[in-house]
Amino acid sequence: MNYTKQVLIDIVRQHALRFGDFTLASGKKASYYLDCRHVTLHPQGINQIACGMLDSISVEYADSFPDCVGGMAIGADPITAGVVTIAGQRGLNTLGFMVRKEAKQHGMGRLVEGPVQPGMKAIIVEDVVTSGGSALQAVKAAQDFGLEVLGVVAVIDRLEGGRAAFEAAGLKLTTLLTIEDFGIPRPS
Repeated sequence: MNYTKQVLIDIVRQHALRFGDFTLASGKKASYYLDCRHVTLHPQGINQIACGMLDSISVEYADSFPDCVGGMAIGADPITAGVVTIAGQRGLNTLGFMVRKEAKQHGMGRLVEGPVQPGMKAIIVEDVVTSGGSALQAVKAAQDFGLEVLGVVAVIDRLEGGRAAFEAAGLKLTTLLTIEDFGIPRPS
């Protein structure tokens, strides 16, 4: 399968974009909501996302291809699984990891789970970026674990400050879509 931007836009519009009065995870009020779990858990949706992200990573990080991808549980989990699956189909050894909201109280008590080791190059994956807070939390946990975080790749940027937050942290944000792809104007 190949990534086609318009196909992903159509899937998001049909399954994830809702209008009304919403409070976002960042605490901001919004007139629209993007419930990307309806896309990341949809067979064509996750295939489009995974192929698009892997294509973007291959271009943006060609000189320093990451060893692994991952993000905050549970939103990033299907994205991570999709990217790892497509990478495997393409003959790449890209591993996946997840960042727990809090360390387990049993077993090894890890915050970062998966077959990753300190020193590996990582990309943080995310569904929707608003302020960037969730992905920055994943970045910190991955860095504390010892991963070298190269950047963040997300499905959709709401264009509400997330990019600036990543730049302030010295990280590049790459997205497949922005809210402008749905005819929603950039917030002023």
